[in-house]
Amino acid sequence: MSNDIRVLLYYKYVPIENAKEYAQIHLDFCKSIGLKGRVLIADEGINGTVSGDFETTQKYMDWVHSNERFADLWFKIDEEPQDAFKKMFVRYKKEIVHLGLEDNNFDSDIDPLEVTGEYLSPKQFKEALLDEDTVVLDTRNDYEYDLGHFRGAIRPDIRNFRELPQWVRNNKEKFMEKRVVVYCTGGVRCEKFSGWMVREGFKDVGQLHGGITTYGKDPEVQGELWDGAMYVFDERISVPINHVDPTVIGRDHFDGNPCERYVNCANPFCNKQIFASEENEAKYLRGCSPECRAHERNRYVAENSLTRQEWKERLADIGEVLPEAVSV
Repeated sequence: MSNDIRVLLYYKYVPIENAKEYAQIHLDFCKSIGLKGRVLIADEGINGTVSGDFETTQKYMDWVHSNERFADLWFKIDEEPQDAFKKMFVRYKKEIVHLGLEDNNFDSDIDPLEVTGEYLSPKQFKEALLDEDTVVLDTRNDYEYDLGHFRGAIRPDIRNFRELPQWVRNNKEKFMEKRVVVYCTGGVRCEKFSGWMVREGFKDVGQLHGGITTYGKDPEVQGELWDGAMYVFDERISVPINHVDPTVIGRDHFDGNPCERYVNCANPFCNKQIFASEENEAKYLRGCSPECRAHERNRYVAENSLTRQEWKERLADIGEVLPEAVSV
């Protein structure tokens, strides 16, 4: 299968006047050329991932670059066999990255154009990974880390990015006097977070410029010292990074075998992301727990049109019981 589709990942912090109006203009253009993807436009800048064939993506890049504000915007390009999105979304938001500082009684939000950590090239970041005196901090969500991360990187005990500043404050004494380097998927989260760390008083803060995706493409490092795959927020779910000695670190939720296939728990009130093979997804009805497997709103049961008897038999096969009160 040929890689006829290009996936563009990009962001830029730059003031955008009339951002709401520009979001509509942006959406109209994307639809006019048949582009698919997800773009956030805010007063502070733009952040997006889009996909299409070569001609479509080239039209889009040329159009974006024709705007003086985005003339130097950096597009990171992946070549894929199929589109990474089904539709086109462009939305206005207050921020392209929400660190949640004001929500959690911290100081005002960070402007990366005023303060941010030192940019590190992939080679410099690899050197930092090998330095025992450097703290490497993953700034992403827990499920992103579990799929793949840099060797030796700290996994903060958080569920989402907004919880990271408080976690750092709670653990400040562990690495306040050390060099700290941070990383994220494409760099947009680290711009703000590294700036916050500088403002917080950390003496030596660095960030992987261009994020993990750039590290994986660099011809010199070739993704070395990355374990697992990188989580992406599109139809692909994951992409390879390490082209030297790749490994699988994800473990199937049900049997513990190596697995990089993410699914959402079939209970819509849970929706937890778990690793599961196709075989185990079917065996356990995509439920992460007995309660979720027997939940009356189980989406796997509905999607596969299982009768109540079939549902009972599936659960009986794994030693579980469907409560009498539950019906299809």
